[in-house]
Amino acid sequence: MIQTSRGSNIALISAALVVVLAGVHYAQAILLPFLLAVMFAILASAPIQWLRRHRVPNWLSIVIVLLGLILAIGGLAALVVKTIQEFRAQQDFYNDRLQEIAFFVITSLQGMGLPVSYDEFMSLFNPSRVLNFAGAAFASLTEMISNAFFIFLTILFILAEGSNLFARLESSIKQLRLDTGWLQEFEENVQRYMAIKTVTSTGTGILVTILLSLIGVDFAVLWGVLAGLLNFVPTIGSIIAAAPAVLIALVQLGPGSMALTVVGYVIINIGVGTFLEPRFLGKQLGLSTLVVFLSLVFWGWMFGTIGMFMSVPLTIMAKLGLESSPATQWAATLLGDSADTTEATTEDTTEEKEDE
Repeated sequence: MIQTSRGSNIALISAALVVVLAGVHYAQAILLPFLLAVMFAILASAPIQWLRRHRVPNWLSIVIVLLGLILAIGGLAALVVKTIQEFRAQQDFYNDRLQEIAFFVITSLQGMGLPVSYDEFMSLFNPSRVLNFAGAAFASLTEMISNAFFIFLTILFILAEGSNLFARLESSIKQLRLDTGWLQEFEENVQRYMAIKTVTSTGTGILVTILLSLIGVDFAVLWGVLAGLLNFVPTIGSIIAAAPAVLIALVQLGPGSMALTVVGYVIINIGVGTFLEPRFLGKQLGLSTLVVFLSLVFWGWMFGTIGMFMSVPLTIMAKLGLESSPATQWAATLLGDSADTTEATTEDTTEEKEDE
């Protein structure tokens, strides 16, 4: 009877989870701008707190930071939208050139005696799909920019309530006689992660833009923005970000410039992802490669292309929340990479030896 009751509870919870996820998926038009507003509000909270510590009134701190955010994002958005329009106007030309290059490669392989079918090759390795994906991603980005007024209005309300929101939440948890220490730890870790990751992603985008401009690749700013956004997705994101720029370099400038572009992307991503980010973020914020891929698929299904950009930050927030409470640390360990598991095992072994 007990096992039957547990099985029924698991079935009910699973069914309820499916219904909730389906509802969230179909409500993405409303939820996605709200999630973006929450992420921007988390970013804005750090400079607001800095201004408060320097005796700037709360309302003035919010106004200063929000105006800075509007100017920065608005200026970048105007530049990106203009470049997106130019790219989409020439997208068919680049697709046709890639088809010609692919046909030349296949013909050369056939001339060497290799049994390569054009239709089979293009069905498996069609380079035009990469540019089509980039075009769809930028279309989604443009659609989000059109919701800018709603997003900034939501940010304003979140920031206005931010000073009291966690206090009320902490008070509610205390009334339930639960530990509230994890809540403050979660807030600090999320702010720290978002701030550092935004700085490194911005740096990645700037370096990629400079690199491509020096090589002479078209739409360097566009590929720099894409590299900055996809820097939030470890490993997989850098590969996806590099693909369209590499193909454009091949079509526009030839194999030599394409190779130079690849080398430049590798150096930038290794420098940022291997040396800078681990130094400031620490290994405790790492995710396993499998979790990164699954989160990319899951959040991409939930919220489309923009959800893919937000996949790892959302998963990191979930991991930080799980780590903050001793009761759910086991779930956070499942999301972490092998280094997290190794460190945790080493610490446990050390503690056992000390107890002995």
